[in-house]
Amino acid sequence: MTPQKPGAGEVLTASPAPGGRQVWRRLLARRAAVAAGLVILLLALVAVAAPLLSALEGQDPTGYHNDLLDSAAGGVPTGSFGGVGAEHWLGVEPGTGRDVFARLVHGARISLLVAVGATFVQVTLGVLLGLAAGLGSRVLDQLIGNTTEVMLALPSLVFAISLMAVVPSGFPRPLLLTLVIGLLGWAGTSRLVRAQTLSLRQLDYVAAARLAGASRWRIARRELLPSLAAPVITYAAVLLPSNVIAEAGLSFLGVGVKPPTSSWGQMLSGATTWFRADPMYVLLPSALLFVTVLSFTVLGDAVRTELDPRAASRLRVGTARGSAGPTTDGPAPEPGPSSADRPGPSDASRPGPPNAARPGPPSAPEEATA
Repeated sequence: MTPQKPGAGEVLTASPAPGGRQVWRRLLARRAAVAAGLVILLLALVAVAAPLLSALEGQDPTGYHNDLLDSAAGGVPTGSFGGVGAEHWLGVEPGTGRDVFARLVHGARISLLVAVGATFVQVTLGVLLGLAAGLGSRVLDQLIGNTTEVMLALPSLVFAISLMAVVPSGFPRPLLLTLVIGLLGWAGTSRLVRAQTLSLRQLDYVAAARLAGASRWRIARRELLPSLAAPVITYAAVLLPSNVIAEAGLSFLGVGVKPPTSSWGQMLSGATTWFRADPMYVLLPSALLFVTVLSFTVLGDAVRTELDPRAASRLRVGTARGSAGPTTDGPAPEPGPSSADRPGPSDASRPGPPNAARPGPPSAPEEATA
């Protein structure tokens, strides 16, 4: 049965936003989202329990073990796979002899903490400025809008490197990374919240609250924020893996976390000169960074799909329109008779001019008269 197309007078309306329990059930039905969530939960537990795990191994992330390095080979760890053994579960770093496992678990704390903190700063600033632009005066809207356009046009990486380089070295680098990434990345959230606010302020319940004398702060807190939760959470899920990459990139370039503090990007920066002599030292932080970003991306895409009811609505409408049209996979229709072969109306039924003489049968030749 072919789905019917919407009529000319019908309006396609999106279904209401699903509730929290419904979204949770749908997420649990997605195997990829469940697997990504479990990986993120495991990484979070490892980051929280990093001191306990390193103490369980009996190693310190800042301790040097020069006796495990081959000085004749330039500082390459002795033994196979970078010095993997019972005392050092993932080997030691080339050149320094620091334990790789202890630095990886402590690096997870820095990478995840900076990414989550920067995302929180971006979302908080974006929501506040977006609400102010959507509910404020025209002058305030233009001021915030122009500032947002400037922030979106700025090369964030160049400005982040410049800011990280001019700040004194005594300032805590993880906190500095969090502030720099967050302050340079709020513009997208602000534009999204402003657009949603301008759309929601035209609804009846917002107009009723305004007529009842509610202040703008009360309207934003009681009427708008519940409706903004779904798009903001969706956008935050997209920002989180980007911030993980941003922290790793800045640390890799040498302007982020400084040794002896461990970070995955900082470990990759020191591993570039050892990838031939000790491939494990390069593969381990790279694999952890890849798995983290992939897990956040998969989970964020699943959250976006479940929190946006318009996506399913657009999919249904597109499927209906596509199935109603002709398909190219089926057999071609048989050719019909041509216009010359089609039977036309009879001569008797053809309309003609009134009182027109019709030709009769030919008459016999007249006889000659004598």
